Amino acid sequence: MTRRVGLHAFWLLLACGWLAYLAMTRGALPISGEQIWQMLTGEGASNVKLIVLEWRLPRVLMALLIGAALGISGAIFQSLLRNPLGSPDILGFNTGAYSGVLVALVLFNQSITAMTGAALIGGIATAALVYLFAWRNGVETFRLIIVGISVRALLMALNAWLIISASLESALSAGLWSAGSLNGITWAKTPAVIVVLLLALALTALLARRMRLLEMGDDTACALGVPVERSRMWLMLIGVVLTAASTALVGPISFVALLAPQIARRLGGGLPLAALCGALLLIAADFAAQHLFLPYQLPVGVITVSLGGIYLIALLVREARRQ
Repeated sequence: MTRRVGLHAFWLLLACGWLAYLAMTRGALPISGEQIWQMLTGEGASNVKLIVLEWRLPRVLMALLIGAALGISGAIFQSLLRNPLGSPDILGFNTGAYSGVLVALVLFNQSITAMTGAALIGGIATAALVYLFAWRNGVETFRLIIVGISVRALLMALNAWLIISASLESALSAGLWSAGSLNGITWAKTPAVIVVLLLALALTALLARRMRLLEMGDDTACALGVPVERSRMWLMLIGVVLTAASTALVGPISFVALLAPQIARRLGGGLPLAALCGALLLIAADFAAQHLFLPYQLPVGVITVSLGGIYLIALLVREARRQ
């Protein structure tokens, strides 16, 4: 089993590397692997350095990092809720994070660092609201999902009002952000988000064993020495932070957190595979958004929503056949 999972992880890493190479070399100005090698050895042309290091590399790295973060966030929620629909985009947490970004952008015209903080506050506040409304002598999974969908609908209405009330410039920026886009990512915009994501990923690694034990049931986990409720709350908080920080930089990219853990589960499960599946899904979707519809470039969120819609239809058909 471990060998099979390792083999799947190797092929996923290889696919991510290949897509990253394609993303670095394809574009309006094609760049060969030889030119990239010359740049790494200090002999490349200045325009190649500008295109590769300043324009394409930040986009590729953030696609991989954010995809991994969303994949892990989805795996955390689906594991804790024991439901394939238990992902942060279905529950509305990324919509809440986007509401925080809109407040910072539209009402206060803040920087990316402030918007990262606002996204975290919005995501955590939304999670707390959903948890509070779903609590009835405990939290039942189906009720939590229904409440999450309802809160998400309300937040979407709030977001639409904020965009309508904004200035033209802010409304255009917010409208593009709402689709989920990796366009315009530069090194200057990434430090705050990278720090938050790496800290959250490190905490996830520390709590991974507890999450595996929680999957065995609360009674078993408690018997093995796991503080059940405290561990569950910490894991949910980390999942929200991963989603909110990603949303702060690229907008609410939907369905990566839903799809990646399901693919990983079929390959053997585990957080590392969920992270690799999320990274592969996002960088593949971004590459498709850039190159499949030339001369137009679509926001990556359009591609992920399309893939997620197809997956949901397939899921509904499969469940209907079982009944």
